[in-house]
Amino acid sequence: MKLKTTLFGTTFQFRDLKEVMAKANEEKSGDQLAGIAAEDAKERMAAKLVLSDITLADIRNHPLLPPEIDEVSRVIDEAVSEKMFAEVRNWTVAELREFLLQQDTDSSRIRRVSRGLTSEMIAAAAKLMSNLDLVQAASKMEVITTCNTSMGQRGVLAGRAQPNHPTDSIQGMKASLFEALSYGIGDAVLGINPVIDSADSVKNLLNATKEVMAKWNIPTQNCVLAHVKTQMRAIRNGAPADMMFQSLAGSEAGNKAFGISLGLLDEAHELIHKEGTGTGPNLWYFETGQGSELSSEAHFGIDQLTLESRCYALARKYQPFMVNTVVGFIGPEYLYDSRQVIRAGLEDHFMGKLHGLPMGVDVCYTNHMKADQNDMDNLSVLLTAAGVNFIIGVAMADDCMLNYQSTSYHDIATLRETMGRRPAPEFEQWLVKMGIMENGKLTPLAGDPSLFM
Repeated sequence: MKLKTTLFGTTFQFRDLKEVMAKANEEKSGDQLAGIAAEDAKERMAAKLVLSDITLADIRNHPLLPPEIDEVSRVIDEAVSEKMFAEVRNWTVAELREFLLQQDTDSSRIRRVSRGLTSEMIAAAAKLMSNLDLVQAASKMEVITTCNTSMGQRGVLAGRAQPNHPTDSIQGMKASLFEALSYGIGDAVLGINPVIDSADSVKNLLNATKEVMAKWNIPTQNCVLAHVKTQMRAIRNGAPADMMFQSLAGSEAGNKAFGISLGLLDEAHELIHKEGTGTGPNLWYFETGQGSELSSEAHFGIDQLTLESRCYALARKYQPFMVNTVVGFIGPEYLYDSRQVIRAGLEDHFMGKLHGLPMGVDVCYTNHMKADQNDMDNLSVLLTAAGVNFIIGVAMADDCMLNYQSTSYHDIATLRETMGRRPAPEFEQWLVKMGIMENGKLTPLAGDPSLFM
């Protein structure tokens, strides 16, 4: 494996594959704070040149985090189709990129090749792509999943209704939820982040969303995004949960910081399939985001993009209904400004789709980041063009509980209208019955939450 190149009269010698991967990454404040980023654009370009000539076999033969010491690495390696890997092992990373961008490469061909790839190979390809490359390649990949309803079909842009409330008030949650429904949002999930991480609070929120779904015959699914252990207690106490939720990291140590392990996820997987109210077969909701492993000092010198890719192999093991990266939520320590957030959102969506995941993005930023709502609008348009399965909707694009900025219910409706996208099919049929939508367009009734009061 060649780790040296000469660029503009300067010779660059890299220590190992881990260093090449880190320095080939686009500029990220998290990698800089970890001390693993390229010193300048010239060194970054040299690392990309070296990475482009490395073979996929080289990447597999030089694990960044050996399977002997990390259970996420074991999940990644055990999922590889040896037959498919044998066909692509001699490809360089540059050749993998070219394959993904070829005009005649479609979703089925990509899905077949992806079975022979590790997460590190997928991350390597992302590092060689421009933003437009990431949009083009991801737009080819169709991933359809089913919980109570299905989403991911071409031309569909679903929305998660996120009616959070700072006190978990059922009345306050419903006020936000009714606004979401009135704009045609909620086809991905009615998903609430609770303030109180208790089984009783989770059960109350799940009961409330189920009551709304039953009263109005809404074809969707519910979920409360508490810690998986709390959800398990609520379900065992009779809570009606269609899906199980958990945040993931790309290393065993990172997941330990989240309070989870493969054993716990396996137990939760069995429980949601036995006692959950979703019809399935896809009954999980996972969230990720670049930088979480660095914040818990569980990154092992690996760059945040590669660690993010590893999250997706772990998610794939449980065949989820939906996965999303909360791209700008952690803050400027990991993604400094809008340019880095936009890049990360496109990278994460591409890598998730190449793993075969039903990928969404929480297009968001924190208030101490150098970004604004116009930047989120830009990323939303790029992701819609890339075929993102769903994005997040919160009231007025301002989450009053989590204290960050995202996209509004109206934003998702606008993206559908301007870019020719539709809600998930079963949900659209319901919107037509309610008089909220007609011929793929919102009617004058849309945006009036009093319809549900």
